[in-house]
Amino acid sequence: MVSEPKLSQRQDAQAPRAGEGTRPAQGYAGDVSPQQACDWWQSGDAVLVDVRTDAEREWVGFVPGAVGLSWKEWPGMAFNPSFDEALRAAVPPGKKAVFLCRSGHRSISAAKRGTELGIESWNILEGFEGDRDEDGHRGHKGGWRMRGLPWRQN
Repeated sequence: MVSEPKLSQRQDAQAPRAGEGTRPAQGYAGDVSPQQACDWWQSGDAVLVDVRTDAEREWVGFVPGAVGLSWKEWPGMAFNPSFDEALRAAVPPGKKAVFLCRSGHRSISAAKRGTELGIESWNILEGFEGDRDEDGHRGHKGGWRMRGLPWRQN
């Protein structure tokens, strides 16, 4: 039997309880586990919006079929001025959006903005890479990639 890796304290506090895939949040629909987000996306109930920079998706990895829409742009990490228009174009009426970033922080801001635009918006907990481990490395403590959900690398 394979045991699930231990999450950081921040993720333990945020994570949905066993058997649950979502939890409510303030300012957007809520937080969703990576697996629940993937299930919604693969069933066609949601659009997966990866809000990491183009550079992050190119160098770290990406989810095939996800909408790549930077919340902030590299270099300088300035707000993407075309975010609103591109998000409206990417998420059809009646679909929810699930937002993915590196660690689950920028995606909260994007989910709040999506909500302001009238889109049912969810933050994916743990992000693509999860929290840093004791050596300062990501990819070992939670995250879309570590959980074995679909992703590729160039």
